[in-house]
Amino acid sequence: MENREPMNIPIRTIGIATTVFWTILILFSVSVAYSVKDLQFGFGEPQIGMSLDNKLVFSLPINVTNKSYYGIGVFNVTSIVLDEGGSIVTQGSSVMPLIEKNRAVTFFHNLTLDIGNLLQRNQSYLFNDTQLSVVECVSMKLAEIIPVQASGNFSIPWGAPLHNFTLEQPRFPAFNLTHIQVEVPLTFENHASFGFSGDVRIRMYNNAGVLAGSGDTAISVPQNSHYKGSVEFWVMASAISLSGRLEIELQTPFFSYGPQVIVYG
Repeated sequence: MENREPMNIPIRTIGIATTVFWTILILFSVSVAYSVKDLQFGFGEPQIGMSLDNKLVFSLPINVTNKSYYGIGVFNVTSIVLDEGGSIVTQGSSVMPLIEKNRAVTFFHNLTLDIGNLLQRNQSYLFNDTQLSVVECVSMKLAEIIPVQASGNFSIPWGAPLHNFTLEQPRFPAFNLTHIQVEVPLTFENHASFGFSGDVRIRMYNNAGVLAGSGDTAISVPQNSHYKGSVEFWVMASAISLSGRLEIELQTPFFSYGPQVIVYG
């Protein structure tokens, strides 16, 4: 009996300690879960700007108020934007290492979109409105220990910057003995969430494929606006023909388009 007692004490102690540990852990988890109701989340006004390398930057202020009994560790927000084919357009993560109890914090969740890369992969985004898919994931460690994660999917609209792009037949408003003035009307609607400026250049070829003349004009188109303008230039009367082709190119800091060929006559 004397040999057993020393062994029974530690075994009994381990058993009690294990029971107490799990009891504390369960009560702790219940307490933490109960305190989740004291976490308050809010969103500020989203901001859209441009980076120095001409990329679209979306910034969303996130407000978190922790009125619970414990700190929140590694608060993470991750966004993944997918195109129609399921390929990743852009992704970004924002992390707040610690949100202490009885504290309110505000941090910014940023996403950067390379518009030129998106339009280079699929030029239909230039002309067609569509939807982009977003996978959103929020994770945190309650009481800096217990991991919690939630995710969801939603769609956001994509507005085409050159919606209803139309290049009309050339007009000839003026002439003299040696030259003819050419005017090419151009219209489109900028449905994008950003405005852009750039240059439009048109080259005119006669029915023999010879360059008759060219012209360019600068444009500035605010977001969600309609553009109506024209490119005007003079060509030699001897070089022009009643039919031929026009080649148009558009250059902006965000994207390039063309040359698009339009037959006239």
